[in-house]
Amino acid sequence: MATCPQGHASGDDEYCDTCGAQMAAAPAASAAPAEATPAVDSCPICQAPRAGQFCEVCGHDYTGASGPVIASVAGVRWEAVTAADRAYYDEVIAEGGPDASAVAFPPYCPQRSFALAGDQVRIGRRSRARGVQPEIDLTGPPEDPGVSHLHAVLLAQQDGSWTLVDPGSANGTRVNGKTLTVNVPVPVGAGDRVHLGAWTVITIREGTP
Repeated sequence: MATCPQGHASGDDEYCDTCGAQMAAAPAASAAPAEATPAVDSCPICQAPRAGQFCEVCGHDYTGASGPVIASVAGVRWEAVTAADRAYYDEVIAEGGPDASAVAFPPYCPQRSFALAGDQVRIGRRSRARGVQPEIDLTGPPEDPGVSHLHAVLLAQQDGSWTLVDPGSANGTRVNGKTLTVNVPVPVGAGDRVHLGAWTVITIREGTP
């Protein structure tokens, strides 16, 4: 006597006498491997394939030692790319200031990419004494001395876009050349350039970090 995929004994070779299941159907257990596939992990921040304890793209720590995982907003992936801008530096130095002569443009400053995720992404320089650990940490090296410990904050919107607010940095923040008013959020999107400090530029990009 044949047995149906559900384990019932059946005298009919085509359909189960008990549940009516097709006898030739693949066993229900065969679907299990498809659900167990999540063995191949992906980063919860930038969705890159896992290759070790730390994500090779955004640096996320899979052990959770660096803090709770925050899901990306509305399924849209954004990144902030930091670099040094010589033209902006020259403009800042030309404007003068008490420490202008002591600030040197870095001879080497590689681009760095930061995935944008969660409700907010802080921009600044790490300070253990003040308990400040910004998601976009510009501590360096090289370190831009004109960047405040909490310089600006990117705020996620319900539609998946972002706004930028300067909570009161010492030297101000510019978006596409326009200086922000303190505590007044402005929308930012793909291609927008954020200047802060003495020579730092952050370019917003949409896509896979």
